[in-house]
Amino acid sequence: MKYRFLAFLCMASLLWSACRQGGTAGTTDSISQTEMQQVYEAVKTPYKYGLVVAPSDATHMMDSPTVFRHNNRWYMSYIVFDGQGYTTFLAESDDLLHWQTSGQLLGYDSVGWDSQQRAGYAALVDIEWGGSYEMEQYDGRYWMTYLGGNQPGYETKPLSIGVATAADPSVARLWTPEAAPVLSPADSNAQWFERETQYKSAVFRDRERRFGHDFVMFYNAYGVNDSTGLGAERIGIAFSDDMRHWQRYEGNPVVAHEEQGTISGDAHIQRIGDLYVMFYFRAFSPSRPYKAFNTFACSRDLVHWYDWQGDDLVFPSEPYDERYAHKSYLVSHDGTTYHYYCAVNNRGQRGIAVATSRDLGKSDLSFPPVE
Repeated sequence: MKYRFLAFLCMASLLWSACRQGGTAGTTDSISQTEMQQVYEAVKTPYKYGLVVAPSDATHMMDSPTVFRHNNRWYMSYIVFDGQGYTTFLAESDDLLHWQTSGQLLGYDSVGWDSQQRAGYAALVDIEWGGSYEMEQYDGRYWMTYLGGNQPGYETKPLSIGVATAADPSVARLWTPEAAPVLSPADSNAQWFERETQYKSAVFRDRERRFGHDFVMFYNAYGVNDSTGLGAERIGIAFSDDMRHWQRYEGNPVVAHEEQGTISGDAHIQRIGDLYVMFYFRAFSPSRPYKAFNTFACSRDLVHWYDWQGDDLVFPSEPYDERYAHKSYLVSHDGTTYHYYCAVNNRGQRGIAVATSRDLGKSDLSFPPVE
């Protein structure tokens, strides 16, 4: 199975290379739906396995999985809202289906800009489709970015982006945050799309240094478009050479759907053949009968993105995700694709589910009863 899948990837790469129009960084070469159909066939996950991480009570909600590999074992960082704010936890697995939470990575602080909110996302994970999914070290440390704030409640504004480090990403021990946020809506050079608040971020190393920098961050934020008056969440990018100092891209946002109150968010980048693929979610779009769904866009240069116009990758269809099925993280391993996402039922219970490219049965995990 593994070798057949690798052969498929080689054929797909040749097809994309043949279809390529000579695009390089900074160009606007379009990407056809025919090309994206090949991506869709490689990443689609029609089989919903079910919940893999769920709360044990009615007061906690799990969200935003990031999956990586370390020392031949799988790990997942995820965030928890407990009624006060966000904190970050670690789970581990041998088979990508059965996960055991091992402990906390980011918790509350008594003082500071992030005292009430610390929602972390593992950074510098290998972005090659079907690759190692290993976390890379930089400056002798492992890194995560996180959403932080000092106001209690669910995503209470303002929220900024911080970074934290650890010596070993597989140990459930508190990471060390930097003293100040690296990006904030209060920055003097904050752009219009992020002036109200910032949300999830994802960072990877750009070995081609196409922007002249080592690291690229995709992040979504809320702002009001000065020219249209529309408020929405949109996705922008920033660059860094040391993970602590970040420079915004002047052309932000790079993904935006100009519809009042909609969300384009939680970008997760992988490279498939000659294309960069952004897995992300959209919410409250009038084009869909459901509130949130996971889809993807493709780019040759990380700036110009073209939306897939076909079937959504994940959308509400089961009792455990009937309200929202969104916030994707995909892993391709040994010929199987695993699409992790945040599942929310109509009672507001929130956990992490997975859909797969082949039928692996059904999970026996469920949300706890609500009294």
